[in-house]
Amino acid sequence: MPATDYQASFLGRISIRRNQVIAMDGNHEQELQDLELFSKHVSERFAELLSSPDDVPFGALLSISWLRKLLDFFLCCEAEFKGILMMGNDPSQISKPPLDRLIPEFLDRSVKALDVCNAVTNGLESVRHYQKLAEIVVSALEQKPIGDGQSRRAKKALTSLMSAMNVDDKECSAAKATERSWSFSRRGVSSKDRVPEHFRSVSNQVAKNWSAAKQIQAMTNNLVPPRGAEGSGLASPVYTMNVIMVFVMWALVAAIPCQERNGLSAIHFPAPKQLNWAQSIIGLHEKIGEEWKKKEKKGTAGLLDEMQKMEKLGNILMDFTDSFQFHVDITGQKAEEAAAHAAELAETCRRMEEGLLPLQMQIREVFHRIVKTRTELLNALDQVGKSSPPLL
Repeated sequence: MPATDYQASFLGRISIRRNQVIAMDGNHEQELQDLELFSKHVSERFAELLSSPDDVPFGALLSISWLRKLLDFFLCCEAEFKGILMMGNDPSQISKPPLDRLIPEFLDRSVKALDVCNAVTNGLESVRHYQKLAEIVVSALEQKPIGDGQSRRAKKALTSLMSAMNVDDKECSAAKATERSWSFSRRGVSSKDRVPEHFRSVSNQVAKNWSAAKQIQAMTNNLVPPRGAEGSGLASPVYTMNVIMVFVMWALVAAIPCQERNGLSAIHFPAPKQLNWAQSIIGLHEKIGEEWKKKEKKGTAGLLDEMQKMEKLGNILMDFTDSFQFHVDITGQKAEEAAAHAAELAETCRRMEEGLLPLQMQIREVFHRIVKTRTELLNALDQVGKSSPPLL
């Protein structure tokens, strides 16, 4: 069943329950069933993210399409979580232990997640810049026959591309790239390609001393699984949603250029393996973390699958263009190999052209969803505070 169908069925069930008057024992039993179903949906969604055919390389885990599926699952989980927490339940319970402690912590993590969304959105501007440089390479090498002029043009673009993709992590902030702000106010784009107006409100640059790794690490503070009787109550979905939010932000930072990500692989998620959804998240964390360790030593703009392919093809084509510079004889076979690599690079650019804008819009949707849920929870807490009898 598609994730959206799960969500609609689940929320419909809670909505029906909200409008029914049932005994307290029945209500508790129904709540336990809802919690179990929510946990089941989370487990199935992340198991799908973890599974992949044997002939697909690791990088597909962090492809644009994979990230879009990850964000789609986040939105579905978030909607179900809010349904459990706020639909069909006494609003005053969020001000009672243990939720009186867990909800404020969740709200604080939400603010940090918004900062990450901003940083990742800025990082997408850099990815778009890489794509444009790669397209110049493709355009030059598509010419037949390839001459010195085309080779020099391709080499210049390749040099810029490889240099940009191997910058120091501190320089990965897209603050330098405001002139490349394709997301919100590109000049000369058709109306069908523009981001809708309501997506433009979240384009703040992050501070120069901001650290993506430290932000994610801060989100894991005090993130502990519920113990004892708390594990069968609403503390459980709050904890689950906290872990999901932290993991999604961590994966986005690993994939897309962000400033200061040193030590990202050292961040761990306190997810007990006995939880049915934890195995998949732990497996994803381990795979991505191992790949990050390999790339972190030599410097990388990010683990986005399309960028990894671009870097690999860029190195190959750089060797080809060097052969022109040093007047090495170019055989027909070498020219054919270069044409094949250029075609592969063109396909990578096509995937980026088709996927980057929808990915950015999904990140925007995640941002606004987090803001909306946070506002609703704050309003609920405010209403509970106003309705509480004054202390004598």
